[in-house]
Amino acid sequence: MKVYLDNAATTKLDETVLETMIPVMRDEYGNPSSIHGAGRKVRSLIEGARKSVAKLLNVTPAEIFFTSGGTEADNTAIVQTVENHNIKHVISSKIEHHAVEHTISVLEKKGKIKASWVNVDEKGNVDLNHLEELLKNNPRSLVSLMHANNEIGTLLPIKEVGELCEKYNAFFHSDTVQTVGHYPIDLKNIKVHFIACAAHKFHGPKGVGFLYINHTVKIDPFINGGSQERNMRGGTENVYGIIGLAKALEICYKEMDEHLTHISGLKAYMMQKLKDSIPGIEFNGETEPAKSLYTVLNCRFPKHANAEMLLFNLDIAGIYASGGSACTSGSNQGSHVLRGIKADMDRPSVRFSFCKHNTKEEIDFVVKKLNELFAVEQTS
Repeated sequence: MKVYLDNAATTKLDETVLETMIPVMRDEYGNPSSIHGAGRKVRSLIEGARKSVAKLLNVTPAEIFFTSGGTEADNTAIVQTVENHNIKHVISSKIEHHAVEHTISVLEKKGKIKASWVNVDEKGNVDLNHLEELLKNNPRSLVSLMHANNEIGTLLPIKEVGELCEKYNAFFHSDTVQTVGHYPIDLKNIKVHFIACAAHKFHGPKGVGFLYINHTVKIDPFINGGSQERNMRGGTENVYGIIGLAKALEICYKEMDEHLTHISGLKAYMMQKLKDSIPGIEFNGETEPAKSLYTVLNCRFPKHANAEMLLFNLDIAGIYASGGSACTSGSNQGSHVLRGIKADMDRPSVRFSFCKHNTKEEIDFVVKKLNELFAVEQTS
């Protein structure tokens, strides 16, 4: 049996999404910037996709800009807000995705900003009192805090943060890569200026995402070249990807309640099975459903001699999981998120992340293999 539990890294492309993309890939090859009929037809497909995405998020199509993915969207929002609005102070956390944390650190190294890192507790919750203190001392900052942590799943109280930012005249950017397509996000009711999305996190294609820019904010392009995306992003649009993104998001919204119930059940089931069978197991991040991303379960296993081999042994058993963000695979530094919440780095942690395709039978298989591994390691 092969079990894929690394859906926070990427998800399987939905068959219906693929079927929607193929005719466009095969037949609609016009450049959307061309003024002839073939180009106009492709342009209309892109704008139809934009309207579809905007309607689901309760915004205007003019506020949606398609990008190559979440990293570009995050970089665009942060760098261009700093540059265009003369921002000298940025507030973020040390457990952000590297697309955010590294971007802020680079800007600070270049002397363009001063960065402040808001406190987080041992479960990854942002200290809202500390955030307000930072905002009070540095009004008109840029705040960048992710909606759900991609490694430990802790959710940000995004409405409360948005209200604090408004109170202190701050710009608010949130990396929502792990939550778009998994939660209903009504941007009319959240005081946020920018959010980022990547289609491959919700069964869409890789290499495409979007940046939402609230209509009250104006920034210059991050990528210069042509006048695509209403002069906001140079480069010929990823037409097939955009069509796939819109279709994937549409499917997610139609099936959201069903998927939330199914996946939340799998997560709770796995947590209980592991607690019952592996003494000393703990979980990184929040585990309360209201505070935790239902697609992610980060497990901290007991110490054992072959801790570094746990992921390898799972892989050999046909179980695909992660020690942290897929974006840092190959790094020997360990998870910056786990360090940021002061987790015990001597104990092996594994992120299991679920999707609509996973089953209880797969969870039983994974728990059985983990029990076998620990039985061997604890008696060796």
